[in-house]
Amino acid sequence: MSDNKNTTAGFSHEKVETNNFLMIVLILLVVAVGGLVEIVPLFFQKSTTEPVTGVKPYTTLQLAGRDVYIREGCYNCHSQMIRPFRAETLRYGHYSVAGEFVYDHPFQWGSKRTGPDLHRVGAKYSDEWHRIHLNNPRDLVPESNMPAYPWLEKNLVDAADMAPRMRALRMVGVPYTDDEIAKSAEDVKGKTEMDALVAYLQGMGLALTNNFAGKTVGGSAATGAPGASAPPAAPAAPAAN
Repeated sequence: MSDNKNTTAGFSHEKVETNNFLMIVLILLVVAVGGLVEIVPLFFQKSTTEPVTGVKPYTTLQLAGRDVYIREGCYNCHSQMIRPFRAETLRYGHYSVAGEFVYDHPFQWGSKRTGPDLHRVGAKYSDEWHRIHLNNPRDLVPESNMPAYPWLEKNLVDAADMAPRMRALRMVGVPYTDDEIAKSAEDVKGKTEMDALVAYLQGMGLALTNNFAGKTVGGSAATGAPGASAPPAAPAAPAAN
């Protein structure tokens, strides 16, 4: 069998293996082409850029609650992305789809679950349950390692800050109207950060929840997530946000 060194015709693999610069260039080329093939089609796929049926922009109060969620670092322990695995859909509900996040800037998918995924937590618990849980999680689950947030009941939502936030979101595609922006301060007048965060949690993942009605398994702590809270004794009705 002839040695590769003696091959005179064509391009030998030895040239790539012995030339660091050429190797780097070819690797970058392959990665770039592969990335374009996977990413570019998504820009033209409507299911990734259009909201699914039932998904609406956050109300002013929910938007304020989302800001509290981000400020307090809730995304460090909770994800908002249910993967299409049987174990996750049985526990949390319908897997997450791209069209549910078109109004999230930035999205809160998260990358770690110290506590349970929250994407389908909307209407699963009562408002009062959330208030107790946020004020002191150990009142519901003694072994919970979730921090308490008692100051949320004392802090009022910054009403003057809502209109600029909504205008900024409209610039990136969230369809807030002039009327909604104009009355944003009135919508959150006298509301606490606790009210806002509860409203945000109660609105999570409702668009596809009905597809899995009766198929989800209990609450989060029942399946053993560290720091999770136990489900309520009975299903709670959705809160009026």
